[in-house]
Amino acid sequence: MSDPIILIPARMASVRLPNKPLADIGGEPMIVHVWRRAMEAGLGPVVVATDEPDIIKAIEKVGGIAVLTRSDHPSGSDRIFEAIERVDPEGHHDVIVNVQGDLPTIDPKAIAASVLPLANPEVDLATLVVEITRDEEKTNPNVVKPILTPLGDRHYRALYFTRVTAPSGEGPLYHHIGLYAWRRRALARFVSLQPSTLEKRERLEQLRALEAGMRIDAIEVDDVPLGVDTPEDLERARLVLANRPKMH
Repeated sequence: MSDPIILIPARMASVRLPNKPLADIGGEPMIVHVWRRAMEAGLGPVVVATDEPDIIKAIEKVGGIAVLTRSDHPSGSDRIFEAIERVDPEGHHDVIVNVQGDLPTIDPKAIAASVLPLANPEVDLATLVVEITRDEEKTNPNVVKPILTPLGDRHYRALYFTRVTAPSGEGPLYHHIGLYAWRRRALARFVSLQPSTLEKRERLEQLRALEAGMRIDAIEVDDVPLGVDTPEDLERARLVLANRPKMH
């Protein structure tokens, strides 16, 4: 990992929370809070990739970098690939960390931890997991469960991801956090592939990578960041960030 960059895809088309990236939290748009958490991770430059000029203005207002991308991308992975080709056509950045634009409370240390598995050249991309402690999450299809084999302290290899309760038998279950650290060449290959059979069946984009033979490793972190999808989530995020110590 010689030169990571963090890319944050952000788009307005949320049904449950219209104009979500610009939702006000403590006097600033949500996307600015996500940008601040990414900056605090200290990994490298942070760029917001969006199809909305108002998001670009919000990021540039606080001194950040944003790039305008096409509006017809099927996924955030496609959007960040267009963005990296625009902002770094020479290919200086060999690791791309994709932080979702609706995670304003994410721990910057978790973002930084995501790149650790890429020290192994056999790993194509890395992600984050949290042990499930609430029984209702074990059976909730909206909580994606990675099936993992342990490699070391809080470090795993991901064999599969599913919405059902798995694996069976005694032992912990894990909650997948949709943050990815990609090798640039792996991301380029991924976006060139058609959606795969299991990806479409489970509605989980990362299965395309596994079906193509890519290796995904995972780092265990302490808590699940609050994803903001509804007005109720937004109120929770406002409370969390109102009580967050100010960074200097």
